[in-house]
Amino acid sequence: MPLILFNKPFQVLCQFSPQDGRTTLADHLTIPGIYPAGRLDADSEGLLLLTDDGRLQHEISHPDRKEAKTYLVQVDGVPDAASLARLQAPLDLGDFITKPCKAVRIAEPDWLWPRNPPIRARADKPTAWLAITLKEGKNRQVRRMTAAVGLPTLRLVRSAIGPFSLASHPLLPGEWCEVPAENIGKA
Repeated sequence: MPLILFNKPFQVLCQFSPQDGRTTLADHLTIPGIYPAGRLDADSEGLLLLTDDGRLQHEISHPDRKEAKTYLVQVDGVPDAASLARLQAPLDLGDFITKPCKAVRIAEPDWLWPRNPPIRARADKPTAWLAITLKEGKNRQVRRMTAAVGLPTLRLVRSAIGPFSLASHPLLPGEWCEVPAENIGKA
């Protein structure tokens, strides 16, 4: 029962089946019978867990799962204390209200790989980096949260899921490694 940590590159779809010439997980992983436990949209990068164990896949990806997920987010603009407080408190996104989370401003991670294509740079509009840690993960939630507080997401990198992180398992985009599945749920 392998548990695979994979650093999903930008613009790779979280599926193995071909999709109109788009790059998918099958272009990077040839391990038979594995499936993603959770998803990242094509515009997002970073840590993805895959397994061949359906029970474990469900346990990891179920919305009620309490595994913390940390995202490094480059936003358009600079957050103030009020916008950070709004991100951390329950936030009404229209179709659901987020659970409280941790959101802090951080320095740009020096270990982060350059994105291809790069994020646009405008001299008159500064950007900032946030670390947002959630214990839920609805569709495009982080992007919707930052937009709701006036800080649109420019780049989103999931850096950690539960006990696994790109800090403890440094992988470049497209790289993967196998880890013991019994570590999940021990964060």
